[in-house]
Amino acid sequence: MRVRIMIISMIVVIMTLISIGVTSSGEQLKEKQKMNEKSIIIEVKGNPKDHQLFLENHYPSIQVVAVYTELFNGLALKGDKRQLERMGSLEFVKNVHPVHKYETTTSQFNQPNDKNAIYPFDLNNTTYTGKGVKVGVIDTGIDYNHPDLQTNYKSGYDVVDLDNDPMETKPQQGEPTLHGTHVAGIIAANGNLKGVAPDAELYGYRALGPGGSGTSVQVIAAMEQAIKDDVDIINLSLGNQVNGPDYPTSVAVNKAAELGVAVVIANGNAGPGGWTVGSPATANHALSVGAASHPQQVPYLYARWENKRISIQEMAGAPSWLLDTFYPIMRANKGANVKGKIALFQRDETPFVEKVEQAQAAGAKAVIIANNEEGTLQGDVSTAKDAVQIPVASISKQDGAWLEEYLQSDHLHLDTKYENKASSIAPFSSRGPVTVNWNIKPDVVAPGTNIVSTVPGGYQALQGTSMAAPHVSGVIALIKEARPEWTNQQIYGAIKTTALRMEVNQKPLHPTIQGMGLIQPKEAIETRTIIDDPQITFGKVQGNSEVKNEQITIENRTNEEQTYYFDMPYKQRGISWNLPQAVTIPPNETKQLSIGARITSQQLEEGVHQGWLTLKQSNTVHHIPYLFVNQNADNPKAMGFEFALEPLSNDTFSYHYYMTEPATKVQVNLYDPDTLVFDRQLIEDTDVAVGMNEGELNARKVGKAGFYYAVVTAELNTGENASYETMIYVPPK
Repeated sequence: MRVRIMIISMIVVIMTLISIGVTSSGEQLKEKQKMNEKSIIIEVKGNPKDHQLFLENHYPSIQVVAVYTELFNGLALKGDKRQLERMGSLEFVKNVHPVHKYETTTSQFNQPNDKNAIYPFDLNNTTYTGKGVKVGVIDTGIDYNHPDLQTNYKSGYDVVDLDNDPMETKPQQGEPTLHGTHVAGIIAANGNLKGVAPDAELYGYRALGPGGSGTSVQVIAAMEQAIKDDVDIINLSLGNQVNGPDYPTSVAVNKAAELGVAVVIANGNAGPGGWTVGSPATANHALSVGAASHPQQVPYLYARWENKRISIQEMAGAPSWLLDTFYPIMRANKGANVKGKIALFQRDETPFVEKVEQAQAAGAKAVIIANNEEGTLQGDVSTAKDAVQIPVASISKQDGAWLEEYLQSDHLHLDTKYENKASSIAPFSSRGPVTVNWNIKPDVVAPGTNIVSTVPGGYQALQGTSMAAPHVSGVIALIKEARPEWTNQQIYGAIKTTALRMEVNQKPLHPTIQGMGLIQPKEAIETRTIIDDPQITFGKVQGNSEVKNEQITIENRTNEEQTYYFDMPYKQRGISWNLPQAVTIPPNETKQLSIGARITSQQLEEGVHQGWLTLKQSNTVHHIPYLFVNQNADNPKAMGFEFALEPLSNDTFSYHYYMTEPATKVQVNLYDPDTLVFDRQLIEDTDVAVGMNEGELNARKVGKAGFYYAVVTAELNTGENASYETMIYVPPK
């Protein structure tokens, strides 16, 4: 799964209504009016309810559909397009942004048959089922007609189209979606397939439209609607690439948590590098979830005569890679005879689905697609017109180049072999820490590979942190049923305190990879101790020697006094610990402990330092992660550059980017994406703030249309330069 969220600061949502039928001239007039009817969400200054009265008095033809006051100030409006265009000129209107309206149909998928498949209910080792707990799924919508979801689906709302029908996007409407239905099934499917909490109540909110994309305000508006519906838990299996704690969606998540809603967020699929967790998983008060991989047999390709191993990444929507003998591989050039062979494609602008359909029609045994950039490639071919019948997988850019070179001079046969892999963290799972406040993320990890769940028309195995997060939402539903008196803070603490720290070769994985570890539902419900916010962040060390102190709060959940004590850490050069002596806590009481460290900067390397402290209680061991940054780190300095034509405008563009450190100047230069030859400078900002930076450009300044490789370069206050690259599109005038 990849869910991309286009986040821009100018917010408006526009939808086109479809005429239903014409039987008279009066009805023709009505239908014509409907064709001109649009919907928008506007962000406003001041009190939205005051502006509602103003609009109702001065623009009676415009319908106020919704008023947003909890997480942001805004109004959802319907009316004639020409009337709505006037809204942008009103003094109290801050932001607008368009999206389109789409209809729904049905897609078909095959029942997965994979020996490595994981089923959500396998995680539930308790007697609880989440009965009576309300879970809001903010996503691409829900196929509420699915037989495994019908019973538990209660209500929902479509923030993309501003109506009460949060159905998934279907092929006729654009790029179809299935993500929200899969997420909902992991939480509370109740049919042939069971979710983690099969008696929980499901509320669906469609905030992401065709292809699984949407805006931050759509997500925030959906959260606000979920709060109005009084849900107990919000699941957000979505995110962006901005690693900052104060991005708008992260701020909204924190506000939702303050209102008493438990918010669970996928950590992102941009791993395995550090600093890859994106908003809103960066929010302080969210429970951010990474993806754990379970023990499995992983297929790989092997060229026996060359002793060459090629790792593969199976694509969603295709059968498992279970080839029974070795097969020749052939480049899938135009006219190539791939019948009975493995077809090799290079990744380019042609959709994966088209490549697979071409190979399948030509009789190929399987398809592999070589990436054209560094890192892993996760693909999905579930949108094929006919069900894909052959296995499909991706390979790395390097392995693709090796195959291409070899096949120029010789032919090659490949075996399918299998490697037994122990439970670990999925390589795609995003890592922390968070810039600016240096918090440890994820908080915990949950099953996230080969997860079988509901999709429109059937079932499918998908993987991603999007699949891990709903496991945790389901677990919270179990805990809320079992411990209705617990606060969300206690629930978070119980989940973190009892998480199983994950190790590889008997060495613990870093906290920024796994957080507290793998969730354990039964242990969380029955825990004798809750450590509130046990992830210790000392921040950045900038002096020669600094003393850092943080607090943790321990709650004794038993009817007997409990004694806790720290093991003294191994002596480390540059770090001197000041840990409390043995502490006895009376029955059912809490106590705050101070954790201190003197850090001598000159004795340590620059960068991120992290590790574990050991807290013991009788026969129980609690692992407490810590982190600090010495002087500087390799964190991203500039990110999240986005550029788009202003809504309701033909000649004004808006842009924004996010800075994590002070800078004197930011430049955006455009290059030809094929030749990388410099074309022109797009932006030069000299008034740069830490956090979000925004601006506007006239079309004449923007220049000619086309795709460009944009390089964002920041001159930092330290005198260093930091750069970041992205692709942008300039539409024709």
